[in-house]
Amino acid sequence: MNILPSEEVRITSGSTVSLHFEVSLPNGTVIDSTFGRDEPVTLTVGDESLLAGFEQVLINLKAGDTRTAHLPPEQAFGEWNGENVQTFPRTKFSLSEPNPVVGMMMEFADKGQNTLAGVICHVDDNEVKVDFNHPLAGQDVLFKVQIFKVTPKGESGLKFV
Repeated sequence: MNILPSEEVRITSGSTVSLHFEVSLPNGTVIDSTFGRDEPVTLTVGDESLLAGFEQVLINLKAGDTRTAHLPPEQAFGEWNGENVQTFPRTKFSLSEPNPVVGMMMEFADKGQNTLAGVICHVDDNEVKVDFNHPLAGQDVLFKVQIFKVTPKGESGLKFV
């Protein structure tokens, strides 16, 4: 006989969790949501698929629980950091994008050839400023979750009895 893990199993680090989630701004603007999907998403707590502050909201919840948490910037996408705004000569953009405009998102390669997304925040004849902060840096967010299933670390979703 197949059974699902107990509804009383609490979420801990390493648990596999099926849930719906929503990230929104305090004014109600929805940033991301899985509530419109037919099936919940499944993730493992601690595998870095969610930000640490979001994972903390999940700890100790069980199947059937819902929660909405207000997260300040340091628990969500971080504080806005002026050091993450870099200035480039305007000539650097002439080959890739002749007309960079404020608000345009572009991808850049760092020294290790990793891709970084940046948003152009200032353009003039001589320079272009790019903000590499996360677009939600410095903002409070609301994180809403509905838990469907919790599987303890090291166990599969089905048990045979």
